[in-house]
Amino acid sequence: MVISQDGIVATEQPLASQVAVQILADGGNAADAAIAANAMMGLVSPMMNGIGGDMFCIVYDAKTGKTYGLNASGWAPEKLTPEFLASKGYTRMPTNGIYTVTVPGAVEGWDKLNKRFGRKKLSELLKPAIHYAENGFPVTEIIGDYFKGSVAKLKKSENAARTFLPNGEPPQVGQIFRNPDLAWSYRQIAKHGRNAYYDGPITARIVAFSDTLGGLMSRDDFRKFSAQWVEPISTTYRGWTVYEIPPNGQGIAALSMLNIMENFPLGEYGDNSARALHAMIEAKKLAYADMLHYVADPNFAKIPVHEMLSKKHAAARAKLINPAEANCQPEPSFSFEPGPDTTYLCVVDKDGNMVSYIQSNYNSFGSGLVPDGCGFALQDRGALFTLDPKHPNILAGHKRPLHTIIPAMMEKDNIRIGFGIMGGFNQAQAHAQFVSRIVDHGLNIQQTLDTPRFTKLTFEGCDVSIESRVPAETRAELEKLGHKFKVLPPFAQDVGGGQAVMRDYTTRVNYGASDPRKDGAAIPQVDKP
Repeated sequence: MVISQDGIVATEQPLASQVAVQILADGGNAADAAIAANAMMGLVSPMMNGIGGDMFCIVYDAKTGKTYGLNASGWAPEKLTPEFLASKGYTRMPTNGIYTVTVPGAVEGWDKLNKRFGRKKLSELLKPAIHYAENGFPVTEIIGDYFKGSVAKLKKSENAARTFLPNGEPPQVGQIFRNPDLAWSYRQIAKHGRNAYYDGPITARIVAFSDTLGGLMSRDDFRKFSAQWVEPISTTYRGWTVYEIPPNGQGIAALSMLNIMENFPLGEYGDNSARALHAMIEAKKLAYADMLHYVADPNFAKIPVHEMLSKKHAAARAKLINPAEANCQPEPSFSFEPGPDTTYLCVVDKDGNMVSYIQSNYNSFGSGLVPDGCGFALQDRGALFTLDPKHPNILAGHKRPLHTIIPAMMEKDNIRIGFGIMGGFNQAQAHAQFVSRIVDHGLNIQQTLDTPRFTKLTFEGCDVSIESRVPAETRAELEKLGHKFKVLPPFAQDVGGGQAVMRDYTTRVNYGASDPRKDGAAIPQVDKP
């Protein structure tokens, strides 16, 4: 772990962490550093995140001792309806193209976070990212691989190829990459604030670009959009309190999974033992079945949050887990192919303020569509709507889809941890595994991120992906119960990469950790002498 009496920033790219700790050293707080880090991540890792996507965060304010949630997920264009898509020949929600683009929420989230908790002006927080966008930075290793994996997608769009494939090729590791168009966008936001994006020059470019593709985005879709401060939902797990963002996100599945897991003595079973893994995999299936059945935009659907988080419900669900056999027939739904689609970062400052922050394009480079002269890809988050009229997550104008990205926090006594692990529908199950390693097995935050994980990215069947570092004899024991494994490399992208920060409020000491599955680093603040 990185250990310091001053602030710590953990992101998926060291340059973003370094920029953010400089903001701390210059008098900024955790909220300021999180925004600066996210602006940098949108530049250095554009396939995962950027101002064409959404964001969520959980904020702990040390002065008041209160925890706040921010939902900055965007909505569908008002005129985009199931009837319209049916007229275009769609029988199910498209997975790419202009009709999957929802109004991006990230910049509105920056504005809300900055105005409520920040100390510095947005223009100051964007200054480092503008500098590097104009002057360039060397591409790092894992992100370089992500560029290579997205070439075919980027070549489908002239703007995307021009922005992200210099000279028609993906930038190589160590190559200096520049994005002057993104610098232009950031300068507009620095000068005009959030209105540059939602009622200004960036809006005009996005809407005009949408029009050329037959899209339905209007200036009103942007003008009327607002992020929302929300009350985090929580549950207890063996004395710890774990916080997630409420629906329309999948965080409720992490809490439901923990509630089910609490019915089994996982600490006695041993970390990554067959008994512990079986209980967690089966708990995942049950928790996700509930999440997928009920979660939608709460402004459009009634969601039984209290019932889904009740210990009584969890106990009943736990009784469905057969210790001798895997359940291959949970409630059926759709599968999800993972991609480098999300960035997670977290900050704790020297005063004990903490921000757990996640931001995403959904799939790699989102829709693959880049508005003229803007330097960022538009997300394809609308692909997570359904066209089933009986489902609460059915597409509707100015409605937000079921969302995969989730930040988290956990606390007990005088210890608080901000954490997150990316990877689409991997996230809730990865959160539950993270909490279990801390609580049931006594690992520290770096050991917890290092430990091998499993992921099940489908919602039916007995298929499970698992890292090869889980012993072969353990996998064989689980296969006898009916689990069917896809064995992943030792530190696989499929199980997501995470970051974590922790503070002991008694000693006033901070801790940071960064997942080896990413290019990132947890970096401590160094004050000027």
